[in-house]
Amino acid sequence: MKISGNEIRVGMLLEHKNDLWLVLKTQHVKPGKGGAFAQVEMKSVNKNTKLNERFRSSDTLEKASLEEIKFNFLYEDETDYYFMNPKSFEQINIKKDLVGVKGKMLTENLEVNISFYNDKPLSVELPNQVKCKIESTDVALKGQTVSSSYKPATLTNGVNIQVPPFVESGDEIIVDTRTIEYIKKI
Repeated sequence: MKISGNEIRVGMLLEHKNDLWLVLKTQHVKPGKGGAFAQVEMKSVNKNTKLNERFRSSDTLEKASLEEIKFNFLYEDETDYYFMNPKSFEQINIKKDLVGVKGKMLTENLEVNISFYNDKPLSVELPNQVKCKIESTDVALKGQTVSSSYKPATLTNGVNIQVPPFVESGDEIIVDTRTIEYIKKI
């Protein structure tokens, strides 16, 4: 889909210079002399490089069209995570480094959205909140009544987070997958 230079927004994926770019920052500049332009900072999805580019409103760019498909998480091995499409039962594997730290939050049969670009998986999006169990946590110290006092805890999946003093080992909690932070106790 073609868009003009002044329609570029943060988070868009653009096809530019035979590569796929994620828009990180955009700033509209109106100099005293000459026409206005958009100063755009982009990051290459494939090469992991950054690029600063100027686009006039008359410039046209190709906005990348992504296909989002729901998959269920199956299992993992040393290098990959494996997912299955619940409709077609087709299985795919995605490298662990593409998923990142959020991969530790995956549990069996968890439904995720996988974004594809030209049949190549680009990103895995987990639900905003998942249920986790506390494996171990420190004992709350008496006298620590400040409202923002948190203590370290380790989840059964190995992730370390900060939890309020009333959360104990063995408790089930809800964790935000975007920030990997405690939300509430179940």
